Amino acid sequence: MADPSCLVLGVIADDFTGATDVASMLVRAGMRTVQVIGVPEGPVPEADAVVVALKSRTVPAQQAVAESLAALRWLQAGGARQFYFKYCSTFDSTAQGNIGPVAEALLDALDSDFTIACPAFSENGRTVFRGHLFVGDELLSDSGMRNHPLTPMRDANLVRVLQAQSRSPVGLVRHDTVAQGAAATQARFAQLRAQGVRLAVADAIDDAALRTLAAACADLPLITAGSGVALGLPAVYAARGWTRPDAQATALPRVGGAAAVVSGSCSSATNAQVQHWIAAGRAAFQIDPMALADGQPLARQALDWAAPQLARGPVLVYATAQPERVKQVQDAVGVERAGQLVEECLARVAAGLVERGVQRLVVAGGETSGAVVQALGVRQLRIGATIDPGVPWTQAEGRPLLLALKSGNFGGTDFFSKALAQVD
Repeated sequence: MADPSCLVLGVIADDFTGATDVASMLVRAGMRTVQVIGVPEGPVPEADAVVVALKSRTVPAQQAVAESLAALRWLQAGGARQFYFKYCSTFDSTAQGNIGPVAEALLDALDSDFTIACPAFSENGRTVFRGHLFVGDELLSDSGMRNHPLTPMRDANLVRVLQAQSRSPVGLVRHDTVAQGAAATQARFAQLRAQGVRLAVADAIDDAALRTLAAACADLPLITAGSGVALGLPAVYAARGWTRPDAQATALPRVGGAAAVVSGSCSSATNAQVQHWIAAGRAAFQIDPMALADGQPLARQALDWAAPQLARGPVLVYATAQPERVKQVQDAVGVERAGQLVEECLARVAAGLVERGVQRLVVAGGETSGAVVQALGVRQLRIGATIDPGVPWTQAEGRPLLLALKSGNFGGTDFFSKALAQVD
């Protein structure tokens, strides 16, 4: 019988949208899941799984390691049986990290000698085959991620990418081994361990492979992955009697008030979502980073514009732009400064919209979501139903505020309107 007060899984996510992504995967399988924001303090919430949402994907590696280890210690104090380092399904990182450094630091802290690395999420078209990451039918290096403003991904060979960030040899668990089942996969783990491999990229081309990897990793202290491997963990835990699926795990209260969308991502998917919103004749206000750099008060202008619009329906405030425009801005003001200007502006806009009665808010972009949640003072989220794969509605704990935090690359073209219709 499952102990209702026992924390089974402690997740450390390297950005806020990634945290809701993996939390959504667990909740829909009936695991009671809570997401906390930032390096936590105080008691661990009562839940089957607790997801710590950090903003560590693009910070210096040393800082990412320190924050991740602090989250680990807090989850250990809460009694978690297994730990999960969650990163993006497009393996967003630089040559210096932060996936490799954080994974190795967590292994060291757990006195563990091996884990996998698997960003696959087949529901969203992210698959790994012979160590290469595909986004739909394209190699990662041919996808829109090659133009990401902060972490451009120009190599689809994950073994090579991870090796550049890691001290120890990086291995590979190929698809033909995974296809033979959990026992064969564990045998491959043992072979790699004997060769001194601590991190091994694992192939996964579909949900069946992800479930096999979850079963094979059931006794590992640490798993590192995107959200896909989490698909199979609830069944593993339930079979061991560690959890008892809860049919009401995704239930959130209905919330009234106005609705809005704030978009900072410049991914191909979000660009299409913004254009779909505008083409439908919905209200939209564009934030120009060059105008921000010139000191124009665009946050105030956006809020002044939004005030009368909200009475008529949802609004969109966006800094989303095509790759050419993003590069022009970065060349003019610098990559870090450009991102900081947009994040700060959109965070002020989001806070102002909530002050003006918005209680259903969609946020597009991982960095933007982190800035917005921090500006709103949200420290804990309840996870609700999925909108599109990897993106659930959430509720700010103790407040009548619903948030949908969307990774830039996730969601269909009509995501914004679909999300708001779900909570209308």
